[in-house]
Amino acid sequence: MNENPRTGGQTAGRQIRVAVVADVHFDGIRGPLRELFAEVRREADVLAICGDLTTHGEEGQVRGFVEEMNGLDLPVVAVLGNHDHDADQVDEISAILRGRGIILLDGDNAVIEGVGFAGATGFGGGFGRRTLGAFGEKIYKEFVQAGMDEALKLETALKTLHTETRLVLLHYAPIPETLVGEPEQIFPFLGTSRLLPPIDTYGADAVFHGHAHIGSPEGRTPGGTPVFNVASMLLEKTIGRPFRIWTVPAPERRRAPTSPRAE
Repeated sequence: MNENPRTGGQTAGRQIRVAVVADVHFDGIRGPLRELFAEVRREADVLAICGDLTTHGEEGQVRGFVEEMNGLDLPVVAVLGNHDHDADQVDEISAILRGRGIILLDGDNAVIEGVGFAGATGFGGGFGRRTLGAFGEKIYKEFVQAGMDEALKLETALKTLHTETRLVLLHYAPIPETLVGEPEQIFPFLGTSRLLPPIDTYGADAVFHGHAHIGSPEGRTPGGTPVFNVASMLLEKTIGRPFRIWTVPAPERRRAPTSPRAE
Protein backbone atom coordinates (compact mmCIF):
# COMPACT_ATOMS: atom_id res chain seq x y z
CA MET A 1 0.00 0.00 0.00
CA ASN A 2 1.22 3.51 -0.83
CA GLU A 3 0.97 6.60 1.32
CA ASN A 4 0.43 10.14 0.19
CA PRO A 5 3.96 11.62 0.20
CA ARG A 6 2.64 15.02 1.24
CA THR A 7 1.55 13.66 4.59
CA GLY A 8 4.12 10.94 5.28
CA GLY A 9 1.24 8.63 6.13
CA GLN A 10 0.39 10.55 9.29
CA THR A 11 -2.77 12.32 8.13
CA ALA A 12 -5.49 12.73 10.72
CA GLY A 13 -9.03 11.93 9.72
CA ARG A 14 -10.56 9.69 7.13
CA GLN A 15 -8.43 8.03 4.47
CA ILE A 16 -9.54 7.06 0.97
CA ARG A 17 -7.97 4.05 -0.73
CA VAL A 18 -7.83 4.43 -4.51
CA ALA A 19 -7.15 1.27 -6.53
CA VAL A 20 -5.48 2.19 -9.84
CA VAL A 21 -5.06 -0.13 -12.82
CA ALA A 22 -4.54 0.07 -16.59
CA ASP A 23 -4.36 -2.25 -19.58
CA VAL A 24 -6.71 -5.03 -18.50
CA HIS A 25 -7.53 -5.54 -22.22
CA PHE A 26 -10.83 -7.36 -21.79
CA ASP A 27 -11.36 -9.59 -24.84
CA GLY A 28 -14.50 -11.47 -23.87
CA ILE A 29 -12.96 -14.15 -21.67
CA ARG A 30 -15.00 -14.26 -18.49
CA GLY A 31 -13.64 -14.74 -14.97
CA PRO A 32 -10.21 -13.13 -14.47
CA LEU A 33 -11.49 -9.57 -14.65
CA ARG A 34 -14.35 -10.32 -12.26
CA GLU A 35 -11.79 -11.72 -9.80
CA LEU A 36 -9.73 -8.54 -10.11
CA PHE A 37 -12.80 -6.40 -9.39
CA ALA A 38 -13.70 -8.56 -6.39
CA GLU A 39 -10.22 -8.00 -4.93
CA VAL A 40 -10.48 -4.26 -5.57
CA ARG A 41 -13.86 -4.19 -3.82
CA ARG A 42 -12.30 -5.74 -0.70
CA GLU A 43 -9.37 -3.33 -0.53
CA ALA A 44 -10.41 0.02 -1.99
CA ASP A 45 -12.96 2.83 -1.76
CA VAL A 46 -12.57 4.04 -5.37
CA LEU A 47 -11.40 2.37 -8.60
CA ALA A 48 -9.47 4.39 -11.20
CA ILE A 49 -8.73 2.86 -14.63
CA CYS A 50 -6.03 4.39 -16.85
CA GLY A 51 -7.16 3.16 -20.25
CA ASP A 52 -7.21 0.02 -22.39
CA LEU A 53 -10.27 -1.43 -20.74
CA THR A 54 -10.67 -3.64 -23.84
CA THR A 55 -8.57 -5.10 -26.65
CA HIS A 56 -10.35 -3.37 -29.56
CA GLY A 57 -12.95 -0.98 -28.15
CA GLU A 58 -15.87 -2.84 -29.71
CA GLU A 59 -19.35 -2.39 -28.28
CA GLY A 60 -19.64 -6.11 -27.48
CA GLN A 61 -16.37 -6.09 -25.56
CA VAL A 62 -17.41 -3.05 -23.54
CA ARG A 63 -20.76 -4.61 -22.70
CA GLY A 64 -18.91 -7.70 -21.48
CA PHE A 65 -16.51 -5.50 -19.48
CA VAL A 66 -19.48 -3.85 -17.78
CA GLU A 67 -21.03 -7.23 -16.99
CA GLU A 68 -17.80 -8.31 -15.30
CA MET A 69 -18.26 -5.35 -12.94
CA ASN A 70 -21.44 -6.86 -11.47
CA GLY A 71 -21.11 -6.70 -7.70
CA LEU A 72 -18.57 -3.88 -7.79
CA ASP A 73 -20.36 -1.15 -5.85
CA LEU A 74 -17.47 1.34 -5.68
CA PRO A 75 -17.25 4.65 -7.57
CA VAL A 76 -15.28 4.11 -10.79
CA VAL A 77 -13.41 6.80 -12.76
CA ALA A 78 -11.57 6.11 -16.00
CA VAL A 79 -9.88 7.40 -19.14
CA LEU A 80 -9.81 5.57 -22.45
CA GLY A 81 -6.65 4.08 -24.00
CA ASN A 82 -5.45 3.50 -27.54
CA HIS A 83 -6.97 -0.01 -27.65
CA ASP A 84 -10.35 1.46 -26.70
CA HIS A 85 -10.15 3.68 -29.80
CA ASP A 86 -9.26 0.87 -32.21
CA ALA A 87 -12.78 0.08 -33.52
CA ASP A 88 -13.60 3.79 -33.91
CA GLN A 89 -16.65 3.40 -31.66
CA VAL A 90 -15.65 5.85 -28.96
CA ASP A 91 -19.04 7.54 -28.70
CA GLU A 92 -20.86 4.22 -28.47
CA ILE A 93 -18.59 2.65 -25.88
CA SER A 94 -18.45 5.86 -23.84
CA ALA A 95 -22.24 5.83 -23.59
CA ILE A 96 -22.17 2.21 -22.37
CA LEU A 97 -19.55 2.97 -19.72
CA ARG A 98 -21.35 6.08 -18.50
CA GLY A 99 -24.59 4.12 -18.46
CA ARG A 100 -22.94 1.78 -15.95
CA GLY A 101 -22.10 4.83 -13.81
CA ILE A 102 -18.43 5.02 -14.71
CA ILE A 103 -17.11 8.60 -14.66
CA LEU A 104 -15.25 8.87 -17.95
CA LEU A 105 -12.75 11.74 -18.12
CA ASP A 106 -11.55 13.34 -21.35
CA GLY A 107 -10.11 16.72 -20.47
CA ASP A 108 -12.38 17.22 -17.49
CA ASN A 109 -12.42 16.39 -13.81
CA ALA A 110 -14.52 14.88 -11.06
CA VAL A 111 -14.58 14.85 -7.27
CA ILE A 112 -15.12 11.48 -5.61
CA GLU A 113 -15.11 11.10 -1.83
CA GLY A 114 -13.51 14.54 -1.62
CA VAL A 115 -10.60 13.50 -3.88
CA GLY A 116 -10.12 15.33 -7.18
CA PHE A 117 -9.40 13.43 -10.39
CA ALA A 118 -8.24 15.10 -13.61
CA GLY A 119 -8.01 12.93 -16.69
CA ALA A 120 -7.23 12.67 -20.39
CA THR A 121 -5.97 9.90 -22.64
CA GLY A 122 -2.79 11.72 -23.64
CA PHE A 123 -0.81 10.91 -26.76
CA GLY A 124 2.67 10.25 -28.14
CA GLY A 125 5.27 12.63 -29.51
CA GLY A 126 8.47 11.97 -27.60
CA PHE A 127 10.35 13.66 -24.81
CA GLY A 128 12.57 16.63 -24.12
CA ARG A 129 14.80 17.84 -26.95
CA ARG A 130 13.72 14.86 -29.05
CA THR A 131 10.03 15.76 -28.97
CA LEU A 132 8.62 15.65 -32.50
CA GLY A 133 8.00 19.12 -33.96
CA ALA A 134 5.16 20.26 -36.21
CA PHE A 135 7.18 20.34 -39.43
CA GLY A 136 7.02 18.66 -42.81
CA GLU A 137 4.22 16.49 -44.09
CA LYS A 138 0.66 17.10 -43.01
CA ILE A 139 0.46 13.73 -41.24
CA TYR A 140 3.38 14.69 -38.96
CA LYS A 141 1.74 18.00 -38.14
CA GLU A 142 -1.51 16.20 -37.31
CA PHE A 143 0.35 13.78 -35.03
CA VAL A 144 1.99 16.65 -33.15
CA GLN A 145 -1.29 18.56 -32.94
CA ALA A 146 -3.00 15.52 -31.37
CA GLY A 147 -0.41 15.56 -28.58
CA MET A 148 -0.83 19.29 -28.06
CA ASP A 149 -4.61 18.93 -27.95
CA GLU A 150 -4.34 16.28 -25.23
CA ALA A 151 -2.01 18.49 -23.21
CA LEU A 152 -4.56 21.31 -23.44
CA LYS A 153 -7.29 18.93 -22.25
CA LEU A 154 -5.20 18.03 -19.21
CA GLU A 155 -4.50 21.71 -18.52
CA THR A 156 -8.23 22.47 -18.57
CA ALA A 157 -8.96 19.55 -16.26
CA LEU A 158 -6.35 20.59 -13.70
CA LYS A 159 -6.89 24.35 -13.68
CA THR A 160 -10.61 23.88 -13.00
CA LEU A 161 -10.09 21.35 -10.21
CA HIS A 162 -10.15 22.96 -6.76
CA THR A 163 -9.69 20.09 -4.30
CA GLU A 164 -6.87 19.74 -1.81
CA THR A 165 -6.00 16.26 -3.10
CA ARG A 166 -5.56 15.97 -6.87
CA LEU A 167 -4.78 12.83 -8.86
CA VAL A 168 -4.07 12.75 -12.60
CA LEU A 169 -5.18 9.84 -14.78
CA LEU A 170 -3.59 9.35 -18.22
CA HIS A 171 -3.04 6.46 -20.58
CA TYR A 172 0.15 7.75 -22.20
CA ALA A 173 3.25 8.58 -20.14
CA PRO A 174 4.30 12.17 -19.37
CA ILE A 175 7.91 11.19 -18.57
CA PRO A 176 10.35 8.67 -20.12
CA GLU A 177 11.48 7.22 -16.76
CA THR A 178 8.37 5.02 -16.46
CA LEU A 179 9.02 3.64 -19.96
CA VAL A 180 12.47 2.25 -19.21
CA GLY A 181 12.44 -1.41 -20.16
CA GLU A 182 10.57 -0.80 -23.41
CA PRO A 183 12.61 -0.46 -26.62
CA GLU A 184 13.78 3.15 -26.79
CA GLN A 185 12.77 3.29 -30.45
CA ILE A 186 9.08 3.22 -29.46
CA PHE A 187 9.25 5.81 -26.66
CA PRO A 188 7.75 8.52 -28.95
CA PHE A 189 4.65 6.32 -29.35
CA LEU A 190 4.26 5.69 -25.61
CA GLY A 191 4.01 9.26 -24.37
CA THR A 192 5.19 12.84 -24.56
CA SER A 193 6.64 15.50 -22.29
CA ARG A 194 4.02 17.89 -23.70
CA LEU A 195 1.83 16.51 -20.91
CA LEU A 196 4.26 17.83 -18.26
CA PRO A 197 3.55 21.60 -18.14
CA PRO A 198 -0.05 21.23 -16.90
CA ILE A 199 1.06 18.83 -14.17
CA ASP A 200 3.97 20.90 -12.89
CA THR A 201 2.14 24.23 -13.34
CA TYR A 202 -1.15 23.38 -11.62
CA GLY A 203 0.10 20.64 -9.32
CA ALA A 204 -0.96 17.10 -8.46
CA ASP A 205 -0.33 14.63 -5.68
CA ALA A 206 0.36 11.80 -8.12
CA VAL A 207 0.06 10.88 -11.80
CA PHE A 208 -0.94 7.43 -13.03
CA HIS A 209 -0.67 6.04 -16.56
CA GLY A 210 -0.51 2.73 -18.40
CA HIS A 211 0.30 1.74 -22.01
CA ALA A 212 3.91 0.64 -21.37
CA HIS A 213 3.49 -3.02 -20.43
CA ILE A 214 7.17 -3.69 -19.76
CA GLY A 215 8.23 -0.26 -18.60
CA SER A 216 9.20 0.82 -15.08
CA PRO A 217 6.82 1.24 -12.15
CA GLU A 218 7.59 4.80 -11.08
CA GLY A 219 9.41 8.07 -11.64
CA ARG A 220 8.98 11.80 -11.01
CA THR A 221 8.27 14.89 -13.06
CA PRO A 222 10.93 17.63 -13.12
CA GLY A 223 8.77 19.42 -10.52
CA GLY A 224 8.82 16.41 -8.20
CA THR A 225 5.35 14.93 -8.74
CA PRO A 226 5.39 11.11 -8.46
CA VAL A 227 4.39 9.26 -11.64
CA PHE A 228 3.31 5.61 -11.61
CA ASN A 229 2.99 3.18 -14.50
CA VAL A 230 0.01 1.00 -13.52
CA ALA A 231 -0.15 -1.33 -16.54
CA SER A 232 -1.57 -4.50 -14.99
CA MET A 233 1.05 -6.84 -16.46
CA LEU A 234 3.88 -4.64 -15.13
CA LEU A 235 2.34 -4.53 -11.66
CA GLU A 236 1.92 -8.32 -11.64
CA LYS A 237 5.68 -8.62 -12.14
CA THR A 238 6.76 -5.87 -9.75
CA ILE A 239 4.30 -5.88 -6.84
CA GLY A 240 2.59 -9.23 -7.33
CA ARG A 241 -0.92 -8.07 -8.23
CA PRO A 242 -2.49 -6.15 -11.12
CA PHE A 243 -3.45 -2.91 -9.35
CA ARG A 244 -1.87 -0.34 -7.06
CA ILE A 245 -3.45 1.12 -3.93
CA TRP A 246 -2.86 4.83 -3.34
CA THR A 247 -4.07 6.19 -0.01
CA VAL A 248 -5.05 9.86 0.27
CA PRO A 249 -6.66 12.06 2.93
CA ALA A 250 -10.33 12.88 2.39
CA PRO A 251 -11.19 16.09 4.27
CA GLU A 252 -14.82 16.16 3.16
CA ARG A 253 -17.67 13.93 4.24
CA ARG A 254 -18.74 11.07 1.96
CA ARG A 255 -20.78 12.26 -1.00
CA ALA A 256 -21.80 11.12 -4.46
CA PRO A 257 -19.31 11.77 -7.29
CA THR A 258 -19.85 14.91 -9.31
CA SER A 259 -20.38 14.89 -13.02
CA PRO A 260 -17.27 15.74 -15.09
CA ARG A 261 -16.99 19.38 -15.99
CA ALA A 262 -14.81 21.42 -18.27
CA GLU A 263 -14.41 25.01 -19.25
